[in-house]
Amino acid sequence: MRRKILVPLITLFLATYGEATFAQQVTSPKRHFGFRIGDDYMLANYKQMESYFLKVAQESDRVLIREAGLTEEGRKQYLLIVSSPENLKHIEKYRGISQRLGRAEGLTDSEALQLAKEGKPVVWIDGGMHSNETVGSHQLIETLYQLTSRNDEEILRYLDKVIILMWHVNPDGQDLIADWYMQYEDKEKRNMHIPVLYHKYVGHDNNRDYFMFNLKETENLAKVMYIDWLPQIIYNHHQTSPDGTIVAGPPYRDPFNHVFDPLLITGIDGVGAAMINRLNVEDKPGYVRLDQSTFSTWWNGGLRTAPYFRNMIGILTEITGNPTPSVIPAVAERQIPRNGLPNPVDPQKWHFRQSIDYSVSLNFAILDYAARNGDQLLYNFYKMGKNSIERGSRDHWTKYPKFAEAMERSYDEAVKSGKEAKKEPTGYYRSKIIPDSYYESVYKNPSNRDPRGYIISADQPDFGTAIKFVNALIKGGVYVYQSTSDFTYGGKRYPKNSIVVKTNQAFRPQILDMFEPQDHPHDVQYPGGPPVRPYDAAGWTLAMQMGVEYDRIYEDITAPLERKPYGELLKAPSVEVSVSKVGYILPAQSNDSFLAINRLLKSGHRVYRDEQSKDFFVEPRGRDIVVQVAREYGVRARGATVKSSRLKPIEKLKIGLYDYYGGSMPSGWVRWIFEQYGFEYRQFFPQDVDSRKIDDFDVLIFVGQGIPTGDGSGYRSRLPEASLVPEAYRHMLGELSRDKSVGVLKEYVEKGGKIITIGSSSAWVYGLNIGVTNPLVERNEEGKEVPLPSNKYYIPTSILRADIDVSKPENYGMPAQINIVFNNSPVFRIGESGQVYSLGKISTDKPLLSGWAHGQHYLKDTHIGVVATLGKGKVVAIGPEITNRAQAHATFKMLFNQLYK
Repeated sequence: MRRKILVPLITLFLATYGEATFAQQVTSPKRHFGFRIGDDYMLANYKQMESYFLKVAQESDRVLIREAGLTEEGRKQYLLIVSSPENLKHIEKYRGISQRLGRAEGLTDSEALQLAKEGKPVVWIDGGMHSNETVGSHQLIETLYQLTSRNDEEILRYLDKVIILMWHVNPDGQDLIADWYMQYEDKEKRNMHIPVLYHKYVGHDNNRDYFMFNLKETENLAKVMYIDWLPQIIYNHHQTSPDGTIVAGPPYRDPFNHVFDPLLITGIDGVGAAMINRLNVEDKPGYVRLDQSTFSTWWNGGLRTAPYFRNMIGILTEITGNPTPSVIPAVAERQIPRNGLPNPVDPQKWHFRQSIDYSVSLNFAILDYAARNGDQLLYNFYKMGKNSIERGSRDHWTKYPKFAEAMERSYDEAVKSGKEAKKEPTGYYRSKIIPDSYYESVYKNPSNRDPRGYIISADQPDFGTAIKFVNALIKGGVYVYQSTSDFTYGGKRYPKNSIVVKTNQAFRPQILDMFEPQDHPHDVQYPGGPPVRPYDAAGWTLAMQMGVEYDRIYEDITAPLERKPYGELLKAPSVEVSVSKVGYILPAQSNDSFLAINRLLKSGHRVYRDEQSKDFFVEPRGRDIVVQVAREYGVRARGATVKSSRLKPIEKLKIGLYDYYGGSMPSGWVRWIFEQYGFEYRQFFPQDVDSRKIDDFDVLIFVGQGIPTGDGSGYRSRLPEASLVPEAYRHMLGELSRDKSVGVLKEYVEKGGKIITIGSSSAWVYGLNIGVTNPLVERNEEGKEVPLPSNKYYIPTSILRADIDVSKPENYGMPAQINIVFNNSPVFRIGESGQVYSLGKISTDKPLLSGWAHGQHYLKDTHIGVVATLGKGKVVAIGPEITNRAQAHATFKMLFNQLYK
C-alpha cells in the first residue's frame, strides 16, 4: 500500500524540481560549462560544445555520434543521431528505409506503405548557422540534454517513434563569436561586433550556398542530408523575429515555387500548426506567420529552402533573444490579433533563457508531430518522389505565371478583335471565366511542356565548368548518366563523356530549378504600387549563371549511357597533351586555364597572351604544369606547332581586395574564388586608402558596397566604439568618405593604378566627370534628377542577357552574348568624351532570362560595364554581379582577364 502511494509522490516531486527530473548518468550543461544554458551574459564556444557532444554520446545509450567532415578552418563537424537504444541498434535499417522512400525508385504503393509502417520518421534539427544568432547554437545543447536525460513519457515516446539528427552548422563562427563576446570581464561591455565575417569567407552568406555547395560546411551537410539520410523534416533555427514578436515561423507567405509538389506545401502547413499550437498551450505568445512575416518558399539556396526541391519539409524559425538581455518593444500593429499573429505578446524585458525555452518547445512540437504522423510523413515522402518520377516520364506542364498570363492575354485579344464575345464576370466571386480552348492552347501546347531531361555535350568550350555544375547536382542528391561512346540524338552528334540528366527521378524539382528559368510572379503591394521584395533572389538558374551549354530532351533517350551512383562526383575527362618543342596553348574559354597560368607564373615560367586567338601560350619548359592541369581539370591544352607573332607577355599584378571592419560578404566570396584559381591578393581597409598605403598595389578591387557613390551616399559600416576593439583590429575600423577617400582613389588612378568595381560600388563613376552617367533616373516635380521609383523599375537578383564586345581584353575568351546576374545593379550611359569604352550593353527591351524584372525596358541600350582612362591609370566599372556568390562562373573571366599586366 505504501509503495503504491510513494511512486506517484516521487513522480510529482521529480516533475516539480527542474533538474531532478533528469537521470543523473548524463552530465548536465551547468556542470560541464559552468553555467546554465540561457543564463544572461554567458556563451559557450564550439570547443566546449564539441567536448559536451562527445561526453553525452559516451554517457548516453540514446546517442550515436559520427564525424562528418572538416570545416573551412579545420574543425570537425559531427552528426548526432538521437533515438531510443533499440532504434539505434537497427539504425542502418531505418536509414535505408528513409533513403528508399525518398528516392521512390522501384517501389509499388503497397510496398511503400509497408516500408512506412516499418520505418521511423527522420527529423533534422540544426543550429549555429549564423554565429551571432546564438539561440540556435545553444538550443542544441539544451535539446540534446533533455532528450538524453529525461525519462518522462513524452521524451520516451519521441525517442521510440522518431530518429533525430542534430547538426551544428558553423563551428568556426561559434568559436569566433563566443570567444569575442566572453573576452570582456565587464558583462555590460560584452558584444558581438567581431572584426571579420563569422564564416572564414562569407559570413551570413553561408546560408546562400545550398545548391552550389562551394563551402566545406555545405558540402558536408549535403552528403549527410541528401545522400546518406534523406530526412522528412528539416528544422533550421535562426534569428531574429519582427519587432514586437518573439518568433516567426511557418506557414510562410506567397509566392511558393511552382515546381513543388502540393503535398510539400500542405506538409509545411501541418508542421506549422503543431508548432504554434504547442506554444499557445504553453502560454508562449508572439508567434508570427503568413503575411505578417517576410519569409516565403520561393527561393532555392538556403538550408531551409533547398530541401523543398527534394520533397523535404523545411522549417525556418526566426526567434528573438541574446545573451545580453533585450527588450520586446511596443509595436501598435503587433498588438492586434489576426491570422498571421493570433496571440500577441506584451512589451517586456527579454532574457536569453526564455528564447531557449521557446526553441526547445518548438523542437518538441515538431518531434511530437513526427511521432504522431510518422507513417504518413514517410509515405508522403515516397508519394512526392513517385509523382516526380511520373511527371518526368511523360508530358507534363508546370503551371508557371507566364502561361496563365498568356491564356488571359490571348482571350483578351480575341475579345478585342471581335473573335470572342465579351462576357461580364458572373457569379458570387465575379471571376473572369475563359473558354477551355484558351487553357488547352497554353497548357496542352507541346512547346510549353517540361523537358524530360538535358544533354550537356562534352565538346563545349569550357567543359570543366560544366562538370562543376553537374557535381553541384550530384552533391545535392541528383543522379546523372554519362555516355560511354559517341551518340546521336535529335540529329545532333554528342561525343563520349557527354552528360545526360533525366527528370524522371525523385528530386526532379531540383533538376528543373537548376536548368529552367524562374518565373517570379509580378508581386506588388497593390495594382500599380511598389513591389514586394523577394526574401532573396528572384532568379538564379545555375546552368545559366555558370554558362553551361545544354539541350533539352522532350522524350526518352536511347544512347550508350552509364548511370552514376548517388553521390559519386565526376571528373573532367583527362586530356593528353602532345610534346612540343614550340610551346603549349591554353584555351581562353576555360576558367581553369587561369589556374594553370597562376601556377606557371608562381613557378617562374613565362606566359603570353596571343592577341589574335586570345589563348595563352606557355614556353616548353612549363610542360609539367600544363600536363598536370590538363589531366586533373580537363583543360584542353595542346602542343603548339608554330609560335604566333602576336604574343604579349603577361605578369602578375599586386592585387588589393577591399574589405572593412565586420567583413564584406561579396569581397569574401571573391577571396574564395581567388584561392580556388590561384590568384594571390592582400586585403586593404578604409584607413589604408586615406593613409595612401594603397600605392603598394597595382590594382584595387571593390566588390559590392564600399566607395561612396555619385550622389554622396555609400556604405556605412556598423562600427563599434574603438575602445571596445582590441588594438590588433583597430586598423580595420573606419569607412570611405566622399570628401577625402574618393579624392585619394582618383589620385591613385591618375598616377597609374587601376581600380575595378563590381556591383553597387560601380556607381561611383557617375561622379568622376568622365562622361558616364546614370540612365535610370527621371526628373521630379522640382526638375531634379532622382532614381526611378520602384513602382516603375525594380529588378531583384535575376539573370539577364547582355551583349559584350569580345574584342576588348576584359572580355577575352567569352561568347558575344552572356548571362549576367543583376540585382538592381548600376548601368551606364556613355557620353562622347573619347576616354571611355563599353564592355557590353543590354540591347533589347526584354533582357530577362530568369527571375523578375519590373520595368526592364528601361535597360535597353544601357551599358553594363565601362573602362575609362584617368591620367596614367584606368577605372573599370562593372555593374552586374559577375562574381555572384561564387556561382556566376560565366562571367568570372571579366575579372580574371584584368589581373595581369
